Amino acid sequence: MKQPVRVTVTGAAGQICYSLLYRIASGEMLGTDQPVILQLLEITPALGVLEAVKMELNDCAFPLLQDVICTDDPKVAFTGSDYGLMVGAKPRGPGMERADLLKDNGKIFSTLGKVINEVANPDMKIVVVGNPANTNAYILMKNAPNLNPQNITALMRLDHNRAIYQLAEKADKSMNTVTKMTIWGNHSTTQVPDIAHTMIGEDTAPSLVDATWANEEFIPKVAKRGAEVIAARGSSSAASAANGVIDHMKSWVLGTKDGDWVSMAVYSDGSYGIEEGLIYSYPVTCKDGEWTIVTGLENSDFITEKMKASEAELQEEAKTCSDLF
Repeated sequence: MKQPVRVTVTGAAGQICYSLLYRIASGEMLGTDQPVILQLLEITPALGVLEAVKMELNDCAFPLLQDVICTDDPKVAFTGSDYGLMVGAKPRGPGMERADLLKDNGKIFSTLGKVINEVANPDMKIVVVGNPANTNAYILMKNAPNLNPQNITALMRLDHNRAIYQLAEKADKSMNTVTKMTIWGNHSTTQVPDIAHTMIGEDTAPSLVDATWANEEFIPKVAKRGAEVIAARGSSSAASAANGVIDHMKSWVLGTKDGDWVSMAVYSDGSYGIEEGLIYSYPVTCKDGEWTIVTGLENSDFITEKMKASEAELQEEAKTCSDLF
């Protein structure tokens, strides 16, 4: 049996985590031979609910779950942490501008970045889920200089999975035949779902679906799927977001499948002309706990223009929050 690893989860009493924590404890995320210690962070008023979550985790008797620590103290939650799932964030309220959300959540991630820099494992792997995820990850990175910036990522796997479903439905094919899906850019409505390099079985995706659908229906459908879910259920995606987190970390830690790649918002190295240092979604392959951007893909002028628009949005968001780092 391996030594247990410490997994910190913020916003741990919320809806996403209610779907997420049990799957981590069962071994779905890090492997069925990897014991875990869950270090769960919540705001003080939610600690009672968090204790109930701990009771349920214990009542599942997961063989891999070594301990559950509940706290409202970030230093306790991040001490010695190996993996960080940054789910907790202030939701966007009625009449709130995106800039307001950036400022409010930016302050949270600025503070958490400083704590992580002080007490976490310097090799800690982090995925930011709370929105605006890419820029929150950027702010956290700027406040945690002791961490490798390549270990700070943002969640795009939910968008990636949404895109796979939409394409498979349109092509009337099984989802497990879809490979090499790509989401470029920001986790916002400027994201760029791209099927130009996608395969469906032995066929190229563009050979099976109409180009007008791919450009005019598919892209906005994927980008606005979150709003569609909110309209239908009255609150944001929870189970699908949790599933995206599991998929993201599993691919990163255990590796991607041969002949396939996944979408992750990662530290830009300047690939495809995107500003170095932004947290930008690229197609990546993963092996031995490291991700590598897929290079050499040829993009149309249409896709390139949209990629640059998403980059510009991230640049503007970084500028808005520049006082936080």
